[in-house]
Amino acid sequence: MYTATVVFDLKLPEVSRSLKAKRSYVRPLIAALRKLDVSVAEVGFLDRYGRTEIGVAVVSAELRHAHEVLDNCERTVFARPEYEVLSVRRRIYSEHDD
Repeated sequence: MYTATVVFDLKLPEVSRSLKAKRSYVRPLIAALRKLDVSVAEVGFLDRYGRTEIGVAVVSAELRHAHEVLDNCERTVFARPEYEVLSVRRRIYSEHDD
């Protein structure tokens, strides 16, 4: 069993100068990622208007499948030109990790 995570550090457009405006950018991205059958949440920069961190997690029986799911998540994020991707951090955990 493998647990795979990816965290996207994103810069939002300058028009997101309120938390309400920020949500209008974050919610559609979270909805798009959820269509990939992953767990997803805003996990960082919760009180900053122009930045966000989106965390994604998936559990898989096969390592190859876990990588494919994370690849699809990355394609989904990078396909949206309204976000500037500052960093992408991936981690893969195995049931044998201590």
